[in-house]
Amino acid sequence: MELSELRVFTEPQQGATYDDLLGVAKRAEQLGFGAFFRSDHYLKMGDVSGQPGPTDAWITLAGIARETSSIRLGTLVTSATFRYPGPLAISVAQVDQMSNGRVELGLGAGWYENEHDAYGIPFPSLSERFDRLQEQLDILTGMWATPATESFDYHGRYYNLKDSPALPKPAQVGSIPIIIGGHGPKKTPALAAKYANEFNLPFASVETFVKQRDRVADAAEAIGRDPGTIAYSVAQIVCVGSTEAEFAQRAQAIGREPDEVRLNGIAGTVEQAAATIRRWNEAGATRTYLQILDLSDLDHLDLIAAAITPLIG
Repeated sequence: MELSELRVFTEPQQGATYDDLLGVAKRAEQLGFGAFFRSDHYLKMGDVSGQPGPTDAWITLAGIARETSSIRLGTLVTSATFRYPGPLAISVAQVDQMSNGRVELGLGAGWYENEHDAYGIPFPSLSERFDRLQEQLDILTGMWATPATESFDYHGRYYNLKDSPALPKPAQVGSIPIIIGGHGPKKTPALAAKYANEFNLPFASVETFVKQRDRVADAAEAIGRDPGTIAYSVAQIVCVGSTEAEFAQRAQAIGREPDEVRLNGIAGTVEQAAATIRRWNEAGATRTYLQILDLSDLDHLDLIAAAITPLIG
């Protein structure tokens, strides 16, 4: 079994500036984490202030791309409702160039209706959102794969491109890795099997992950793709302390009860958190996205890197 790679995952719509995110990304790079990812949301969730307001995912990653040198960068996940696919292809390819080929694109159908209402973004039916997502995936992969001397055309139900120069191209050879995730039993596995380099399941149980992983693998086999060419990953809240008291303090800082976060995340003492990561790895997750909610607590990252990484190696 391939060992689990640890990635840092942030939720800046809950309240974070660009400088907050840059600080986390730089520390994550210094500590050797595999990637820095952020959500792509415009509205807070739950009982927080959300101050000072949202930051745009791809503008943020562009800035971080120029101030880091090795850590991979991406979104979990960009919503297909937020952007037209042609301009999105330009933005993501440009950030890939700015980072010298370190970008990954998580793309989903979109789900948070309140943020669409708050910022005047149309929110079609679930069926239409999935249809639009598939067309966007066709366009993104098609534009990036088109030779630089040729143009790209696409005729879909929702998007039509004519004589697109399909520029710029990503820096990465073979295009930008695409991440598709979610709990849907049919459409999501089918899309992952066709387009994804990685399938991600956020905030689920090990049993649910195994079931969804198998659905993706079956969908891949159905179209003649080797399921082993897809990476399988999970996203989980992380809250760790070197002692039980330190863990309880960190849980309190993010507004969670210690027993609850231990049950529903990667949490507890160092040994307990490492054991949870190993269980995910044994279930087939070779990448673990650690959702960091307190972005001011960089010591938390230090502890994970220094104490947990050796226990899962």
